[in-house]
Amino acid sequence: MKGSVPKNARRLNITLDAVYAVKLARMAERRHVNEGALAQVLVSQALDKADLDPQQMADLLDSLVGARERANTGVEDAQAGQTSSLDDL
Repeated sequence: MKGSVPKNARRLNITLDAVYAVKLARMAERRHVNEGALAQVLVSQALDKADLDPQQMADLLDSLVGARERANTGVEDAQAGQTSSLDDL
């Protein structure tokens, strides 16, 4: 069936900076395709090309705004016993 999503697919919600959102919208408009469909192709291609070694991955994660703070908060929550069992999720 055309347009159906495979059962093993995973939906992601991605927030783009304004500059990238405009760029994606312009690219989709020029190609007469839906922005979401174009984003899916672009992300898939980027993931196919990505083969990061551990240091590159650490550098990439460190570049995410607020990532270190969120990780530290998670450690503090775990140390304080403020966690959820995977079975409860």
